[in-house]
Amino acid sequence: MLLAGDVGGTKTFLGLFERAVPRPVPFAIDSFSTLDFPDLPSIVGRFLAANALSGTAISHACFGVAGPVLVDRAELTNVPWRVDAQDVARAFSIANVSLLNDLQAMAYSVPVLWDAEVHVLQKGTPAADGNAALIAAGTGLGEALLHNVGGRLIPSPSEGGHADFSARTEREITVLRELTTRYGRVEVERVVSGRGLSNIHRVTHHRPCAAGIDPDDHDSPAQITKAAIDKRCVDCVETFDLFLEAYGAEAGNLALRSVSTAGLFIGGGIAPKILQSLEDGPFLHAFRTKTPLEPMLAAMPVRVILNPEAGLIGAAVFATSAQ
Repeated sequence: MLLAGDVGGTKTFLGLFERAVPRPVPFAIDSFSTLDFPDLPSIVGRFLAANALSGTAISHACFGVAGPVLVDRAELTNVPWRVDAQDVARAFSIANVSLLNDLQAMAYSVPVLWDAEVHVLQKGTPAADGNAALIAAGTGLGEALLHNVGGRLIPSPSEGGHADFSARTEREITVLRELTTRYGRVEVERVVSGRGLSNIHRVTHHRPCAAGIDPDDHDSPAQITKAAIDKRCVDCVETFDLFLEAYGAEAGNLALRSVSTAGLFIGGGIAPKILQSLEDGPFLHAFRTKTPLEPMLAAMPVRVILNPEAGLIGAAVFATSAQ
């Protein structure tokens, strides 16, 4: 039996899987509010107490965690946790425990996703010998590369969401200037994430929000999105358009850096909820508008991952292949 986990800033998914190639078979899956627990072993303990099979040993565990993994340890960027693979191994007598960056873990799911688990934004023409890439906006912003090595896509981690935000237009320069005043340094996820929507809302609203939204509310990103789609507040529409443009531009930047001619995949919790806006709005325009390489970007497949458990599946895929 394999234990897999996807530890995010808001939710943590855990699952027990039976080893199978290319895609492990789930036995039990559950989700938890990450910040309801003081550390990863506490969540794992709760999950195994409810789901573990008596007498069945866990041969390998793999956890995708939202932060850089260095020597089997990680300081999570949006959760006040330090995760150590050896702590988990000792606590639950698991011989092999692996930690991956959460987007690297999700990237392991890309080759095994079913057609029904992805939504095509741009059909493109995938190159059999090309690289792929993955970007995912949710609580934060994650990115991963999938290098084509001998016909196989090999995931590689990235902390690209914490790179500098690059403003392209006068509107984005205004956002950058005001967020620089607020934060000192503006990383991409200050704009392209759920919290990014709240940050942009503060910049665009120089009068009371017509939809009555307080950007400091925990659920303000969802409120802003709905108000924009329903056109209840012109400033929320501006906020959402800026978010879509910045998301598309950063996705295009990642596609250029990785030369992802095999496809650019969009994960995370936001994209599946705004599919129509991604298709009709400025996202794809900002993705493609990269002179002189617009033809290459227009030919790249762009797909949204619909399965919210993709990170968990990817961690299980890695655990299956790990020795």
